Parts: sequence; C-alpha cells; structure tokens
Amino acid sequence: MRPLATEDLDQFHALLTQPGVRRYLLDDEVIPRERTQSFIDTSIASFASNDYGLWGATEKDDGVLVGFCGFWLFHDPPRLELLYGLRDDCRGRGYATEMAAAMIRYGFEALRFDRIEASTDAPNTASIAVMERAGMAFFKRELCGGRDTVYYAISAPLR
Repeated sequence: MRPLATEDLDQFHALLTQPGVRRYLLDDEVIPRERTQSFIDTSIASFASNDYGLWGATEKDDGVLVGFCGFWLFHDPPRLELLYGLRDDCRGRGYATEMAAAMIRYGFEALRFDRIEASTDAPNTASIAVMERAGMAFFKRELCGGRDTVYYAISAPLR
C-alpha cells in the first residue's frame, strides 16, 4: 500500500465507478473524473498536514490498483473514519480485511489514535464482515442521510 498520487487518477476513477464499489461508497452515483481528482487532491493535502489520507493497494507483480484504504472525514458533523474499497474482481480474496487491519495498525502505532471507527450501510454485509474480521465491534445503528447505517469501532491496545 502507498499513498494515492495524481498518477493514480485513471485507475482510481475506474475503481470508484465499478458497481460494487460505488453502490455503498458513493450511493450508486457514477462520479466524474473531476470528483475523483478532488478525492486524490484532498488525500494528498491530508497526508501533508495530518499523516493520513487514502492509500492505494496494488498487487506486487504488476502494480495495478486493486483497492484503497485510509482515514477519511464522513458525516455531519465530520468524523474521521476508516474507509476501504476493493475492485469488484478482487473480492473474496481477503484483501479488504488485510487492508483494514494494516490501516488499524497504522492508526494506532503511527498516528497514536485512541479509537478507530468505521460505518457502512446496514445491507452491506461484506463490509460488516471485513470490520469484524479486522477486530472491530458494533457500537450503534442509526439513520444517516436517510440510510440505515451501522457503526463499528476498535480501541487502541493498552500502551
């Protein structure tokens, strides 16, 4: 995994517009390239000021982007949450759990977070399973933006 860069625009846009990715992360909207560029620009700025943003996950052999993971501001008021997405043809291989677990470690060890939260639409059972396999536990369910949303969290180990 490595921080997303401007050069990732085409691959990242292709990933974000896949049906399985956009269904829950983008409320099924097919976003324009300009919005994808905005995500990358925001992530680069966030790394510069906060040491977190979106990381691209690639396979070792070809360097092709298979997914992304990181910390991102969501909801109103904004809250920092763990975020991940995986190319449709890469699901079921354990990549999402591996990315989420690595990001949780990074959050606790490098960023010194006390707690990491994530949320998803309640019907997104695959994402719920990833959160649970990464060690997160359910802590609430509520309507958020008109969507039934579940929240998971994990606290830092004692230091």
